Amino acid sequence: MLSEPVTVVIAGEPVAKARPRATRRGFVYTPAHVRKYEAHGRLAAQQAMDGRPPITVPARAEITVDLPVPASWSGRRRDAALRGDIRPTSRPDTDNYIKAALDAINAIVVADDSQVVDLVAIKRYAPVPALTIMITPLPALTAQGKTSFAAPSGKGGATAIRRQKE
Repeated sequence: MLSEPVTVVIAGEPVAKARPRATRRGFVYTPAHVRKYEAHGRLAAQQAMDGRPPITVPARAEITVDLPVPASWSGRRRDAALRGDIRPTSRPDTDNYIKAALDAINAIVVADDSQVVDLVAIKRYAPVPALTIMITPLPALTAQGKTSFAAPSGKGGATAIRRQKE
């Protein structure tokens, strides 16, 4: 049986995935502020999962990026932003927030972020900044033409896929 939707809320101002950096010696790394945010997201994901195994079937992700209204804006402009009349069209791009969100829940909420086959993302202004990810398992046929169901394997809490013919 498919599990219920999982909602992960990463509190605080959302951080977009930055480009990998390289040292002079050629070592490639993710910037520290992104690593810290993804670690914060992994903790929020673990709390949301509450010991359940990761989802192992195709899934839908709804990601809402709630950004703070710039402090320099007037009261009238701030109110318009909070109503949704003004939307954040500046950088960072929405796809970079999506990358950070999916990297944070990878192997915790979903077995692999490649399982997200349906995606909705919203970037907006809000009074309380946060990044919310709602993952919903989808009943779907696999590429092999069989229906997948999540089933515990009994092996160290890992999950296995049980396939049944229709």
